[in-house]
Amino acid sequence: MANVLVTGGAGYVGGALTERLLLTQHNVRVYDSLLYEESYRKQVPFVLGDVRDHRSLYPHLEWADVVVCLAGIVGDGACALDPELTLEVNRDTVARLANDFDGRIIFMSTCSVYGAAEGILDEESPLSPLSVYAESKLEAEECLKDCNAMIFRLGTLFGIGDLFSRIRMDLVVNVLTARAFTRGQVKVFGGEQYRPLLHVRDVAEAITQNIDTDHKGIYNLHADNMKIGDLADHLKSLFPDLKIEKTEMKFEDSRNYRVSSQKSIDAFGFQPRYSLDDGISELKDLLVEGRVKKLGIARHSNVRFLKEAMEQEGQADAESWI
Repeated sequence: MANVLVTGGAGYVGGALTERLLLTQHNVRVYDSLLYEESYRKQVPFVLGDVRDHRSLYPHLEWADVVVCLAGIVGDGACALDPELTLEVNRDTVARLANDFDGRIIFMSTCSVYGAAEGILDEESPLSPLSVYAESKLEAEECLKDCNAMIFRLGTLFGIGDLFSRIRMDLVVNVLTARAFTRGQVKVFGGEQYRPLLHVRDVAEAITQNIDTDHKGIYNLHADNMKIGDLADHLKSLFPDLKIEKTEMKFEDSRNYRVSSQKSIDAFGFQPRYSLDDGISELKDLLVEGRVKKLGIARHSNVRFLKEAMEQEGQADAESWI
């Protein structure tokens, strides 16, 4: 029975993960700054803290056998707001963890490190990070290369994590689902770019499966490689009256990649349980029942929330929120 410290455990992936870990015999502790949250009410031992605050974090590293490293600034837009801060949070805290912690580390990276590439990409494929976010994650991976660390390069997530954490409305599946419900139409720019899609609760399952294993190194995680345009078409199965507008305008996001998760399948039997329809349906149900009162508020978007915080409080104050 391991002591598992989840940094960033109050977030989108953290919410799904703690739900899953509570079904195991492990001792779980969440360490989180509550950047996007106003409270943490889940029945899990909780420490309010900033991963950059070494003095606060260190006693919990001494307690832990395993650290699941989820804390970070996530997303291209959010990370671009302040590249220096992004590297401090996403890279430097991981470097310190690698130096100070001798136990097992499970770290979330991103398939965005592949950038734009042809063919099906595996863990040995060339890397071409196109954003500060991807660069920060790739540099963090390098910090962990000599550690007892398992690194998951995640596909584009979707779905609902748990009942406590916020819904992320800056993820393509969730965004298009919300627009299909509220507007009855979606607009797709380009549409030929691929994304490797993955339900957030399948991430939680993969992490939980590997708390006690000795797997190390880098593993892709995804369920389906899908074109953005095909994703919009797929929505019509759940929104029959949906109108889709596709434009040939060059899409501002140049990422375009398909990945293989065969290494994860071979190593620990990775098998996604949640389909694209599952993710769309669960969000649609919340919207139909009126359970999301203010869908368009900044809190649901990493970049909008951080941008507003920086504009309202000034850069120095905004940094203290991370």
